[in-house]
Amino acid sequence: MDVDVQGTVAEGFEPVRDAFIRNFETRGERGAAVAVYKDGVKVVDLWGGTRDVDGTVPWAVDTAQVVRSATKGVAAAVPLLLHQRGQLDLDAPVGTYWPEFKAAGKERALVRHLLSHRAGVPALDRPLTVAEAADGTSGAHAVAAQAPAWAPGTDHGYHAQTYSWLLAELVRRVTGRTIGRWTAEELARPLGLDFWIGVPDDEAHRIGRIGRIDEPPTASGGGLKLRPKRSVAEAYRDPDSLTRRAFGAIDPMPDENDPGYRAAELPASNGVSTARALARFYAAMIGEVDGHRLFAPATLTLARTEESTGPDRVLVVGTRFGLGYMLHGPASPLLGPGSFGHPGRGGSLGFADPESGIALGYVTNGMRKGVTADPRAQALVRAVRSAT
Repeated sequence: MDVDVQGTVAEGFEPVRDAFIRNFETRGERGAAVAVYKDGVKVVDLWGGTRDVDGTVPWAVDTAQVVRSATKGVAAAVPLLLHQRGQLDLDAPVGTYWPEFKAAGKERALVRHLLSHRAGVPALDRPLTVAEAADGTSGAHAVAAQAPAWAPGTDHGYHAQTYSWLLAELVRRVTGRTIGRWTAEELARPLGLDFWIGVPDDEAHRIGRIGRIDEPPTASGGGLKLRPKRSVAEAYRDPDSLTRRAFGAIDPMPDENDPGYRAAELPASNGVSTARALARFYAAMIGEVDGHRLFAPATLTLARTEESTGPDRVLVVGTRFGLGYMLHGPASPLLGPGSFGHPGRGGSLGFADPESGIALGYVTNGMRKGVTADPRAQALVRAVRSAT
């Protein structure tokens, strides 16, 4: 695919532009953007292809897309910042702030267990409808009443959808604000981020349409095998598996291009962002960006200190989590051992690497099957690594 790539690349980061172009030529990219910060300075800002996965209108400088679980990385900063400000104790029982959550054997679930996917409630006995998932109350009631799949704190499994209601309700109980409003007022506005959990009507025109795209013929140049292990494939096929139930906590699956869905506040899955905003956010977590810095050193340590590791009860493969963030490892390769961030199922990625001062954001409208390590994103990560 021939594509007109727009934007800028600082000297020394030309490999990122080359990899971005190759994603269109060999990896089936339709429309995408990538941004990189180095020590608080933007060094890569590229976009190309079409705004809509099934359209012809070019991707514009301000095009934003649904980034699915890459939303989790931004949302996780909210409780960490509340902790930094002395408003939230990470080692307190969740029931301290949200008494109803103590039901059904969850009285020992700690706040840190919500962030590290150890709370034991990745799935619901009865999935929520799209309307219930988005109404701001049904999800919180459901996870509060849900009996845990394991004793909270004793194991981990990716809370793919329930993370939305766990985090959103905790933030509401502590601050009196919705997580979308808190993010807009305390993160997006001060940092100048084009990022939303709950898209306002006056920004809806900027958002492209996402959709499924075919896998490339081979994984050549992708750096990862595209064929999942048999155990993983079986877990996704089995309707009774914890894997299927976790990803199916909303049933039927929502139309992610529906304006009503995008307007909901689901911090696990429906954030909308530019690549530039993701990169700038992570840059401000590890250093100063135009006079703004989010995390104190102790908070940064909390975010990327390993809380969960080993076989993931939901994703089946081995995963590593800090407090709210995936850590560098085989399931989610980032820049280096100290990197932390969050991918979005199907492609998008945001992360930071404090040791190198790098922060990266990648968004796409072409969704693939993978959950944590899309070949297009990995190609960009390898290009950044070669440039630093």
